[in-house]
Amino acid sequence: MKKGILKVLMLVLSIFLIGCGGDKEKKDGGQTKAPEKKIIKMSMKFVDDEQTAKTLHEVANKINERLKDNLEIQVFTGGQLPIGKDSMEQVVGGANWISVDGINFLGDYIPDYNAVVGPMLYNTFDEYLAMTKSDLVKNLNTEAEKKGIKVLSLDYLFGFRSMLTEKEIKTPEDLKGLKIRVPNSQLYMLTLEAMGANPTPLPFTEVYSGIQQKVVDGLEGSLMTIYGTKIYEVRKQVSLTNHLLGVSAITISNKVWNELTDDQRKVIEEEIYNGGIYNTSETVKLEKEYQKKLEELGVKFNEVDSVAFNKAIEKIYSQFPKWTPGIYDQIIVELNKIRNK
Repeated sequence: MKKGILKVLMLVLSIFLIGCGGDKEKKDGGQTKAPEKKIIKMSMKFVDDEQTAKTLHEVANKINERLKDNLEIQVFTGGQLPIGKDSMEQVVGGANWISVDGINFLGDYIPDYNAVVGPMLYNTFDEYLAMTKSDLVKNLNTEAEKKGIKVLSLDYLFGFRSMLTEKEIKTPEDLKGLKIRVPNSQLYMLTLEAMGANPTPLPFTEVYSGIQQKVVDGLEGSLMTIYGTKIYEVRKQVSLTNHLLGVSAITISNKVWNELTDDQRKVIEEEIYNGGIYNTSETVKLEKEYQKKLEELGVKFNEVDSVAFNKAIEKIYSQFPKWTPGIYDQIIVELNKIRNK
């Protein structure tokens, strides 16, 4: 009887030990799985030949090298993936997504961003960059987080925007009746309308053929975009209006950002910040180089009546009912502080 009980106990013990071994195998021997690598897609309108795209390819490479075991940034240029409003919707919706696009698209969620990049505000890149470090803009970034948007950078400049048309533009009168391609943004449409043009939203990927087919008469954009996209092949006259500063906001979902580790966030912030400094220095240098290259390609440049254009756009700052009352005055106060330093 005792022997029988002993056999039963031994059998139970064996089964128990086998079970423990199996569990151990599941935990250890199947070995513990490494955390799955997080993939974040970075989408932009810039083509690979444009400086912003070149810089951000390098930024992504550095991030991927430093975080190769657990995170990868995949860069998609030239509007391969959603851009503009659609890209910002990906961010707000919580996708694993980084949007590189005009600050005006941030303005769809926090309207005062549009005031910060309003027409004819800045004389130099440095004035704008100093503005992004002001409490005014820092407060806007905090407001953006409440809407689910983490602003990684507002520093990626690609130059002042001018007109590329068939004829020379010197005054607002010269723009009358011309269909000028603009991004699908209230700020751009109101600005071009105030300047005398007929603003026509069109995806950038369709602009080249749009000019050929006379859907639009021309476009506004930076010299870097005009050169990098070869749009100069269909229009040869640049009028240096400098009406808006071309600058990209780099944003990510606040939810996705908070899911990252401290180390991942640190690496991303460092590389994007360093990339912004490099990108600005290259942009300053390339603006001069590209004007020379465009002239060699047969593009003509002309100055405009800046007083007339400044007067024409004055009304813009009273046409945005969603702007915080007095925001323009606050910006001017900040600008005067910056200029008096």
